[in-house]
Amino acid sequence: DGRLTFYPGNQTVDLPFINFMRRYGTVFLNAYTNSPICCPSRAAMWSGLFTHLTESWNNFKGLDPDYVTWMDLMEKYGYHTQKYGKLDYTSGHHSVSNRVEAWTRDVDFLLRQEGRPMVNLTGDRKHVRVMEADWRNTDKAVNWIKEEAINLTQPFALYLGLNLPHPYPSPYAGENFGSSTFLTSPYWLEKVTYEAIKIPKWSSLSEMHPVDYYSSYTKNCTGEFTKQEVRNIRAFYYAMCAETDAMLGEIISALRDTGLLKKTIVIFTADHGELAMEHRQFYKMSMYEGSSHVPLLVMGPGIKKQQQVPNVVSLVDIYPTMLDIARIPVPQNLSGYSLIPLLCGKAENEASPRGPRPSWVLSEFHGCNVNSSIYMLRTGKWKYIAYSDGHSVLPQLFDLTADPDELTNVAIKFPVIVRSLDKILRSVVNYPKVSSSVQEYNKRQFISWKQSLGQNYSNVIANLRWHQDWLKEPKKYQNAIDKWL
Repeated sequence: DGRLTFYPGNQTVDLPFINFMRRYGTVFLNAYTNSPICCPSRAAMWSGLFTHLTESWNNFKGLDPDYVTWMDLMEKYGYHTQKYGKLDYTSGHHSVSNRVEAWTRDVDFLLRQEGRPMVNLTGDRKHVRVMEADWRNTDKAVNWIKEEAINLTQPFALYLGLNLPHPYPSPYAGENFGSSTFLTSPYWLEKVTYEAIKIPKWSSLSEMHPVDYYSSYTKNCTGEFTKQEVRNIRAFYYAMCAETDAMLGEIISALRDTGLLKKTIVIFTADHGELAMEHRQFYKMSMYEGSSHVPLLVMGPGIKKQQQVPNVVSLVDIYPTMLDIARIPVPQNLSGYSLIPLLCGKAENEASPRGPRPSWVLSEFHGCNVNSSIYMLRTGKWKYIAYSDGHSVLPQLFDLTADPDELTNVAIKFPVIVRSLDKILRSVVNYPKVSSSVQEYNKRQFISWKQSLGQNYSNVIANLRWHQDWLKEPKKYQNAIDKWL
């Protein structure tokens, strides 16, 4: 959650290396993902293109494997490149369940897909390396810096992808379980200031926006939660962020120890945030701040120190920025704009040959746990969220200055603003048309999956992650699918 990297969000947990980057670099106060889920978000970051252009509709449909990323271009222009850890830009981590849930989101039924969010404390006060796979990848990157990077004659680009602070799998939920366990050790939990944790306000289930209700239900969050449960989920999430920060620290320390820090640009960002029980949801797949607002910090030679940038930016801006740093010509077809003018504290009129950076950012989502394609335009104090074809589901409008917790939809109150923001959105993406092509894609994919199973179809579909609900009334759900088809 990007809001943890500046005041007041940074009061809840100690993140010393994020603070180090803020002191010696620039923090973006309004950085957004272009799609709040792993694979589509990474596809946008690696390609510099919006999600409707990469057609990364869900967590297993990303970039074509032969797509030229910014790292490919840097390699072509003489950079030594190295990647470690989670990449997920051609396809993300997902199960058959995730696929089917994404394809069937237009079916007229409501089934719980995730395990109920919960916490799990492991180890003792000395247990530092909780997420072992991430630490192994961090060690590899550190060793590479100390053994390879230090001896290179050419410049390098190193990428490290971490899984944290993603929740962990929840095997208790049975077969095809999701990831709904917030896991940490006492060592990290002690970095969290419990008194500073805000308990989010929830609207009643009957007052929720219909898409939010669908999300909350499929994420198994419509039951009762005590304040203590909610506080713990949030605390454990923050502790997982503290562990992530320590991995960033290992990289910064390795660069410092080798004398490379003063001539290396370091960028820290994320593919999406975590709702951590805001809006009665956990996980991402939402345009609310907890899910869509990401961290973005940059430090290094030429980067302004102790700078806070209020401009709205998004992950598609990484591609042209990386090329700008490497002085490689930037392709003209990109959705993003270089961050270099902002990072160096220059006026926007010295911007790219493509003209000035737009005053808005776009995020969109087409995958599971929502029953409609979602499009978010963020500009000035406004966040406008449009759904599906633009009229079958009511839009949302939030004034983030007056209502930072996004509790009051003011779309009906400000029709003129809704019209003008919708006009901007339609000039960027013909969203009713995109929504319709996603619906067609979902149906095609489902039909071919169903045909591939033959006689086994009824048994397989009943035993996906929604099995606890499905098996109560299998006929009803089977009929809903037949009606949709």
